[in-house]
Amino acid sequence: MTADAIAYVEANGLRFAYLAAGAGPLVLMLHGFPDTARTWDDARPAAAAAGVRAVSPWMRGYAPTGVPARDADAATLGRDVLALIAALGAESAIVVGHDWGALAAYAAAQLEPARIRRLITLAIPHPATLRPTPIRTWRARHFLAYKRRGAAARFARDDFAGLTAIYRRWSPAWAPAPAEFAAVRAAFAAPGSLDAAFGYYRALRLWVPAWLRAPIAVPTVAFAGATDPMVSPDDMRRAGRMFTGGYAVEAMPGGHFMHREHPAEFAARLRPHLAP
Repeated sequence: MTADAIAYVEANGLRFAYLAAGAGPLVLMLHGFPDTARTWDDARPAAAAAGVRAVSPWMRGYAPTGVPARDADAATLGRDVLALIAALGAESAIVVGHDWGALAAYAAAQLEPARIRRLITLAIPHPATLRPTPIRTWRARHFLAYKRRGAAARFARDDFAGLTAIYRRWSPAWAPAPAEFAAVRAAFAAPGSLDAAFGYYRALRLWVPAWLRAPIAVPTVAFAGATDPMVSPDDMRRAGRMFTGGYAVEAMPGGHFMHREHPAEFAARLRPHLAP
């Protein structure tokens, strides 16, 4: 963990907490589930060294960001991105998103592409390109399980045993130290935070809405982990048909949490894509 000071900003009707490093054009770094802004603690200073202002917020509902009154759908997450860019004093930004952060990035690029200079997504391809198969449905069974009543409470049992279990499933070759999960436990221990995180799953449609199925004109780089059991580098390559502004795939070692499994390699691969 780093000693970065937490700052706050109002955006899209919610008070967002964030960490920042560097100065220059804005790079907004969005985490997924189950994670926090601390997922970028290695990548954020590396990005800042490339001459940008790297900002990683706690996503909607993740403490110390405020807990919303309603579950967050894809459009709300996209509007959060756009509102954060404005609230942080920028007209546009490079947006880096992992997992749910990737969905938020895709949504923002659909809603207002002129305000996204480049998309950099990790582990989640364009949502219109994933075809269900029996094995993929089984591996993604948590999407349905997390919609069920009491799912958050079950996840929290035995000191958040569900947290370590999902990391083992999604990044099977990684053996993280217990301290890796401290920030997530701290966020989810705050009142309402864990339930708000599960609200992303409750609000998720079982089909991709029409507005989110349109091609994206923003230049995009997609990172894929070679041992990710959910999404392969080939899945990311097949998604290229949905991007009209340029598309590249960065295949690297690791699973779903590749940026935490191999932080130095991820940072080295990320930095060239942050150039103006």
